[in-house]
Amino acid sequence: MSSKDKTEKADKPKGKGMIVMAGMAVAMLGIGGGGAFALVKTGVIGGEKKHEDNSPKLIHKGEEDPYAPKAEGGKEGEGGHEVEGEGGSPYKTTYYSFPDDFTSNLKNSSALIQVSLACSTHRDGRVLMWLKKHELAIRSAMLAVLADTPEEDINTIEGKERLQKRLTAAINKELTDAEGFGGVDAVYFKSFLVQ
Repeated sequence: MSSKDKTEKADKPKGKGMIVMAGMAVAMLGIGGGGAFALVKTGVIGGEKKHEDNSPKLIHKGEEDPYAPKAEGGKEGEGGHEVEGEGGSPYKTTYYSFPDDFTSNLKNSSALIQVSLACSTHRDGRVLMWLKKHELAIRSAMLAVLADTPEEDINTIEGKERLQKRLTAAINKELTDAEGFGGVDAVYFKSFLVQ
């Protein structure tokens, strides 16, 4: 046998051995990867726990609000029964009236604005609870919006509508920062005075 034949024989088993070892490595990686994938998918490892959406829900007309505040001046359910209209929005509208007026200077002006405000939501009673709970922070944000309003803006209907949208955004930002969800749909002027 020549030395060339010996070399070929010696190389063949090494080549087969390397292929077998590489195949086993690929198989082990496949099995390990598949197992890891299965464990992640089932949430055993590395998976975030799914939590249900706990944000205030839209309340359809006629639905009971599980977070509704009790009727003022008595027990829940006393007094007239609330009747929803057939048309308009499919959702129940609930209002919150801020107890005190808002007074502020207007931007780059010596004029003062004094407004009495309310807001509305189509969501469950948690939004109303949060409005009461965070009223101090909300009032501060709303006063900042009023102070940043030029006098020209409050002289037109369009300017007042823009102010209402800015006030709504300010309330929702405060609620989102504090509770993770806004929920206020609109702000309304109950009284509006500029001096």
